[in-house]
Amino acid sequence: MTIIRLFVILIFFSVTIGHGQEIKMMTYNIKYDNVTDTVNNWNFRKEAMVDLVKHYQAEVVGMQEVLHNQLIYLDSGLNHYSYVGVGRDDGKTNGEYAPIFYDARKLKVLKSNTFWLSETPEKVSKGWDASLERICTYALFENLQDHKKFWVFNTHFDHRGKDARANSTRLVVQKIEELNSENLPVAFMGDLNLAPEEKPIQFLQKKLTDGRMSTRQAFYGPTGTSNGFDHNRVLKRRIDYIFVKNFKVESYIHIDDRMENNNHISDHLPVLATVSW
Repeated sequence: MTIIRLFVILIFFSVTIGHGQEIKMMTYNIKYDNVTDTVNNWNFRKEAMVDLVKHYQAEVVGMQEVLHNQLIYLDSGLNHYSYVGVGRDDGKTNGEYAPIFYDARKLKVLKSNTFWLSETPEKVSKGWDASLERICTYALFENLQDHKKFWVFNTHFDHRGKDARANSTRLVVQKIEELNSENLPVAFMGDLNLAPEEKPIQFLQKKLTDGRMSTRQAFYGPTGTSNGFDHNRVLKRRIDYIFVKNFKVESYIHIDDRMENNNHISDHLPVLATVSW
């Protein structure tokens, strides 16, 4: 009996060590609250958005286009989650956030900050040929179960400025390298407004690992992530990503976010990656 018990224990630990700790990470452009929207108005989408996040139970959720009233609603609806982030217009509450929500039962924030995607990243600013101020919010997390640490960077690149997107890519990589002196696992996520064949994405793929390209399980979902609130569209335009370093990607999916009425919750699909280390 003793030998059998020892054998079972050894198998358990070998499986545990082999698989490592897994967490789920999501990036989601939620579409800002535009008061002129009609059928796709925030008021018709917000409950379903909270339900979706709760359903998938991601430990980390990076969002984009979040206005302060949306942030307050999400914070109140997402039980057990906390967030880090600031508004891009003043570094406080004005303008869109790129917040990182996290499951506070499982993770602790050790440090966090926001920088602007510009030549002067330490202050509110608009960079290069960008049409708007753009930001990247980041956090260093500690897993409360095994006390391992990892970084998350969340952003939304400009939709018009080609130079801004290219320079923003280089700036984010530079910041990751500066901050991650311990070579910890890193996830970089967001709406990059870039297609996979564009040079900035190819640059990122040399510095980090594209989660979709490295997933152990087969990728699942539509090719694209931008749906334009058109539930009949064949989705081919992929502009939302999760990149990693020193993480193993167990699965990677583009989630069909349609509600019971067949309307999309947002004009972007959420992207969900399960990672381990």
